[in-house]
Amino acid sequence: MKILDKYLLKTFMITFTTVFVILFFIFILQTVWLFIAELAGKDLDFVLILKFLMFSMPRIIPLVLPLSILLASIMTFGNLAENYEFAAMKSSGISLQRAMRTLTVTILLLSIFAFFFANNVIPYAEFKFINFRKNIAQVKPALAIAEGQFSDVGIYNIKVNKKSGENGNFLTGITIHKKSNVGDGSKIVIKAVNGELVSSEKSSILQLILNNGNYYEDIIPKKYEDRQKMPFAKSAFKKYTINIDLSKLNKVDVDEENTTSSTNTMLDVNELKYTIDSLNKSFKTEVISYSENINLRTGIQNTAVNIIKDTLFKKKKTVPAEILTLFTKEQQAEILKIASSNLVSTNYSIDATKVSLENKQKNINNHLLAFYDKFVIAYACLMMFFIGAPLGAIIRKGGLGLPIIFAVLIFITFHFINTFGKRMAQENGISPFMGAWMSSLVLTPLAILLTYRATNDIGLINMDVILVPIQKLFKKLFPPKKQA
Repeated sequence: MKILDKYLLKTFMITFTTVFVILFFIFILQTVWLFIAELAGKDLDFVLILKFLMFSMPRIIPLVLPLSILLASIMTFGNLAENYEFAAMKSSGISLQRAMRTLTVTILLLSIFAFFFANNVIPYAEFKFINFRKNIAQVKPALAIAEGQFSDVGIYNIKVNKKSGENGNFLTGITIHKKSNVGDGSKIVIKAVNGELVSSEKSSILQLILNNGNYYEDIIPKKYEDRQKMPFAKSAFKKYTINIDLSKLNKVDVDEENTTSSTNTMLDVNELKYTIDSLNKSFKTEVISYSENINLRTGIQNTAVNIIKDTLFKKKKTVPAEILTLFTKEQQAEILKIASSNLVSTNYSIDATKVSLENKQKNINNHLLAFYDKFVIAYACLMMFFIGAPLGAIIRKGGLGLPIIFAVLIFITFHFINTFGKRMAQENGISPFMGAWMSSLVLTPLAILLTYRATNDIGLINMDVILVPIQKLFKKLFPPKKQA
């Protein structure tokens, strides 16, 4: 490796490492801000918080890595151009492509690393992160009750409007649904103005003390006809205590792995291929099965078809224009009634199946997007380098001023198009391939254009292309006056 290659590689890597650490720290702060409600004031020790952040860190890499490469490329080549080092290299016969050769190999290795990181590390970290959040909510019961939504705590579904207090143990606007173990359809609903969670490290019982509320319970009569009256019992209370056994909930290892909550973000390429293939087969099987059986769901055949057979084939009559004239008035009314009922039933069945198939297609699209994302992140690293390096050589500005503006604008464009494409693909508006690769397909021509212009020493914007036609237009509209 020549001295020039070592110098360029050293300059780039120092800049890249600095930018990467700064951006990574910024995104970590954003993650902490997003989950601050789950971490603050919940009596979590430092080790649990550290694990929480450690499992959430890998998901940040796909955002930080391309942006770091883009910004480091602009700053590195901008500094070289600003300090006339490029001019010295070109005078020695070293072109931009030659200067970029070693760094291109380095970025290619970073792209390969990014692919393996996205394929192996991120799915494992996502798996641990989701299970860690679930398990820690069971270890700390105050975490298990979220504001504004129903949360499972033992045999109860609990919803609170607001939590307060140092550990979130004071509750306001409480609604509780008790799960029925009998299976007879009975329901118990408890509503209270406020309440308090009382727990002790020495006891496995969590007490929920409710104040000023009502207790509602459905009564299921033995006679079926009495059930339509929907009777229920209601009682008011000033203070009511619910004891929740946490002995089973607390027997939880925060490192325990539970595969029941797997998502597409937890799978690597091979697992995604297998899952996508299975989902596609299931989807096609359901479509074929439903299309074959939809005609068998009508009930007219048992009544009308037999009468038609008896009337036409046994008596050897031709089919009239109005086939209903073959039947009596009573039979016609029965047939029309059955047809109307079957039509409504079939429409409901079609609508329900349509929604089910759409949800399954969205699930397939999400898995395909997760599959393509692992390749997009690798390509994005290479593309951002071929945007940043020529752009830095063209604008001839280093430091943290103009390069940051260009880097942020380009990355925001990339991220916006990427998000838009994925949302469109999830809703089945475009194919998942186009949704995942849309941002790369849009910005690749920019990388090619900038590389071409930087190689041929052409500025970022050729003003002559804009100004010359305007000057010609003005000369035609306002010709110069001839001197006498």
